[in-house]
Amino acid sequence: MLLKNGLILYGESYEWVRADLLIEGNKIVKIGRNLHADSDIVIDCSHSLIVPGFINSHTHSPMVLLRGLAEDVPLMEWLEKYIWPNERKLGKKEVYWGALLGLIEMARAGTTTFIDMYFHMEEVAKATLEVGLRGFLGYGMIDLDDERKRRIEIRETEKFRKFIIQQNSELLNFILAPHAPYTCSMECLKWVATKSREWNALVTIHLSETKSEVALIKEKYGKTPTEVLDDAGLLNEKLIAAHGIWLDDKEIYLLGKNGSTIVHCPASNMKLGSGIINLRKLLDNGVNVGLGTDGAASNNTLDMLQEMRLASLLQKVVNLDPSIIKSSEIFRMATLNGAKALKLNAGIIKEGYLADIAVINLKRPNLLPMNNPLSSLVFSAKGGDVETLIVNGSIVMLDGEFQTVDEDKVLDKFLGVL
Repeated sequence: MLLKNGLILYGESYEWVRADLLIEGNKIVKIGRNLHADSDIVIDCSHSLIVPGFINSHTHSPMVLLRGLAEDVPLMEWLEKYIWPNERKLGKKEVYWGALLGLIEMARAGTTTFIDMYFHMEEVAKATLEVGLRGFLGYGMIDLDDERKRRIEIRETEKFRKFIIQQNSELLNFILAPHAPYTCSMECLKWVATKSREWNALVTIHLSETKSEVALIKEKYGKTPTEVLDDAGLLNEKLIAAHGIWLDDKEIYLLGKNGSTIVHCPASNMKLGSGIINLRKLLDNGVNVGLGTDGAASNNTLDMLQEMRLASLLQKVVNLDPSIIKSSEIFRMATLNGAKALKLNAGIIKEGYLADIAVINLKRPNLLPMNNPLSSLVFSAKGGDVETLIVNGSIVMLDGEFQTVDEDKVLDKFLGVL
């Protein structure tokens, strides 16, 4: 596949070059001017930006089903009165269709890879293959200190891992997914740590999302949530922890020292009134910070372009400093930092890297004139500006049309319930 004459965001230093890009198999093999390869597919990108696909490092894709259901309430009330009761009504069929809708939304906004934690995850895996994105999928474990429940959660996790292995797809990856330190017992967390080592599996978890959560953990253990994870054996380079709003200085130091990742979810954190992450301190202490949308029930979109804009603006206003965070740092959170957390050879446009690519149409009034392409991506671009999406060397969307899933069928499914 040959992408011709695009404006390419090249390499780790984010240099803009006008060039062609050649893909063979699932890799970028050559970038240069006037390439003349015997390609099966040639795409004209002369009016487009070619950028690495975005990595949504924390979401719950089927929660699009609950979009707009619970508004203007704090997290625990949101969960206990609205989300959890309605989730109990969801079966496999509903989760499958919700995941399809969520993945289509993510693809339209340039997401090529995502981390997902939910239930009926076999259905999310099926939707992932159908749309053609790369998923790191985990069954969300919640045992609430109940031994019987813990055995069930362990069994479900082991069952799902076997399912992923059986699919034998480069697009499907297993990830351990204990929900949070306040919903998982120490025994559950230690089991996850043991299996992470045994299976060489990554771990995703919610961490220090609210003040009340931190107070609950301190009352129960006499320690911070991060110290609890450390005691469980989870604080290492395989840990991908969402939120991290209420971390103290010691916790930030421990996360950086141990190579763990924090995933910033600004829209969800703002909407639920959970708080504001200390992004500058995390980055300055060597913590790998990714970017995520969380679920659409608390966002209400899965648009990583919008998430970049919010992440930047939020830090500027809370610190009363427009220079507190650079556009390049925000963009790196949405791409390269996510790839680092997932141990993926992705996140930048460069020879030898995975061909996970978003092509953004510049013929949009909101993107012109383009005085600074990177700034335009972070502050001006939106989901509908992505016209072509390539995942693992295969075209998912071309000129705004899906080449994989029947988008109209999925949309009509939801229009039919209005």
